[in-house]
Amino acid sequence: MTKTFIRWTAVSAVLIGSVACNDTKLVVTNPNSGESSRVLGTPNDAEALLGTYYKRWSSGVYGSTTDLQGMAGMQSMMNYSSLANNCLNGRTPFTGASNSNAPGNVCGGEQYRLFSFMGEVNRVASTFLTQIKSGNLVLGNPARENRDKAFAEFLNGIAIGYTALMHDSVSVVSTGQSAQDAGTLSGYKAAADTAYAAFQRAIDLTNIVAIGDQGFPLPTTWIPSPTSWSKANFIQLVRSYRARLRANMARTPAERAAVDWTAVIADAQNGFTADHMIITNVTTGPVNSWRSQYLTFTTWHQMPPFYIGMADVSGSYAAWIAQPVGERGAASFTLVTPDLRFPQGANRAAQQADFAITSCTAANTVCKRYFVNRPAGNDVLSGAGFGFSNYDHVRFYPWAQNGDGSGARNGPTPFLVKTELDMLQAEGLYRAGNYAGAAALVNVTRVANGLPAITAFDATSAVPGGDVNCVPKVPVAPFNRIACGTLWDALKYEKRIETAYTHYAPWYLDGRGWGELPKDTPLFWAVPYQDLQARGTAISAIYGAGPGVGNAPGSVAPVSVYGW
Repeated sequence: MTKTFIRWTAVSAVLIGSVACNDTKLVVTNPNSGESSRVLGTPNDAEALLGTYYKRWSSGVYGSTTDLQGMAGMQSMMNYSSLANNCLNGRTPFTGASNSNAPGNVCGGEQYRLFSFMGEVNRVASTFLTQIKSGNLVLGNPARENRDKAFAEFLNGIAIGYTALMHDSVSVVSTGQSAQDAGTLSGYKAAADTAYAAFQRAIDLTNIVAIGDQGFPLPTTWIPSPTSWSKANFIQLVRSYRARLRANMARTPAERAAVDWTAVIADAQNGFTADHMIITNVTTGPVNSWRSQYLTFTTWHQMPPFYIGMADVSGSYAAWIAQPVGERGAASFTLVTPDLRFPQGANRAAQQADFAITSCTAANTVCKRYFVNRPAGNDVLSGAGFGFSNYDHVRFYPWAQNGDGSGARNGPTPFLVKTELDMLQAEGLYRAGNYAGAAALVNVTRVANGLPAITAFDATSAVPGGDVNCVPKVPVAPFNRIACGTLWDALKYEKRIETAYTHYAPWYLDGRGWGELPKDTPLFWAVPYQDLQARGTAISAIYGAGPGVGNAPGSVAPVSVYGW
């Protein structure tokens, strides 16, 4: 029996035996046996285990710093650190760094986590569906069965979908496959289609009117949230995730343009009508490790000027862009902007006086600004100069420090913000030529944060504010100067500022589809070497992504649309 088969068998055997697991490793009595009696178990046991697997999915995506997020944040210039922790400095832009997949590479654990956890979630959800289909698991009435099947299909959608977002191929386990089947490796596009189809089945099952008790809403423990997961709310959840995944699956601007934007718009319009909140708990889950790690004034996090500098109206960003990349950052500059998400003031002292992080440490508070000009004594000037800045992102600082009052990182926190859905819809409208519709959505957060509304509904007009006061300003050819951005630039700017640190690798996913990642950045991660070796792949055939001989073709970003 291969290692892969052992791993899959162990996972499927748990469908009854480890109901209480959250973020701990699964424990089985005999990992080399399918133990069908344990897999089948009782309906209550099987359902109870299924109900823990949203938390298991969340743990795989958000539950540890040992994952892809740190690397993706560096590669997309959402953050900068010179430390080697979790392969951060090993992914510094402009260095020709690849996503090495060689057996035993130092990033092997980080690069395997998502793939492994998502495979487990897919395996358990599909096994659950298989047992119902075969008649070996009977839940008692149609309403309960449809609810549980809908939840299992949702788990399949987010598990397969998130693996496809980041990797070039996905191990997909389908309903009806045996516990000994390792799953089929599918390219990310085919896997994405499988995920979208699973989401649709979840919606269709939810919409069935069926007789019986224990239907919707979902049990409150399945997706911890202030939201009651009625049929309508659950469908909003499914459609919101499908909109995100469909738009972000693209690796290149050409692929992003070819997205089914009509479908994205429809899902975004029928998704959440307010920020989707989850209730985190550091003991029972779910958690969000990277969000909390980036809220301390340490070398774990700096906000490089490449994108946040687009808010500047002082001329400092223009001077910074005028320098070659390797010469930027001899000294950090003060970003002066009318954008109220940034500290206000003409110099660093004024900005520190305008907003101090100590003003929003109490539980259940909202920070005055999204960004803080950190105290000068906390500056860290090490590594590549282009990564230096005075600014940290602190939007979720109160949650990270005190949560809801029961402890740090315990309590409600945004998990999918409404603005993300608005900007997905706006991008679809823009690409369809509906500039007025796109601008109306972009203006929601622009105006709320002190920026003038866009009133020129076309693809070429500069955003309002004049040459000095416009936001955003963007690099233009020959990319050593800046100019006022257009509606398209404003759309991208709003999405970046509003989604920073709200979900998994947001700037990386948008950046590759918009053509904004730095030159030579890897566009994805290969199937982890651990899985390839378990499938019998020769070491000589194991490949990575990005620059370098033997890496996957088409896995390297060209010069970005902004010249870096």
